[in-house]
Amino acid sequence: MTDSVKRAGNVNVNLARATWRKSSYSGGTGNCVEIADDLPGVVGVRDSKDPDGPALVFTPGAWRSFIAEVRSGEFDQR
Repeated sequence: MTDSVKRAGNVNVNLARATWRKSSYSGGTGNCVEIADDLPGVVGVRDSKDPDGPALVFTPGAWRSFIAEVRSGEFDQR
């Protein structure tokens, strides 16, 4: 398995052709999350400080659910 191929469950996902973009909420702190949503059937997520490191891979539906919960405040500290 090469560095650009990540394991998602029982499926290998090739992220070599992914176009990564930083979150619009990243600011200038260097604590950035990058996503690749231009791949068929998956959304990749990685730490911009470690682009060759591990990436998380979600189905588009799971990613949409996660984003909806973030926007609703589900993960806000109380």
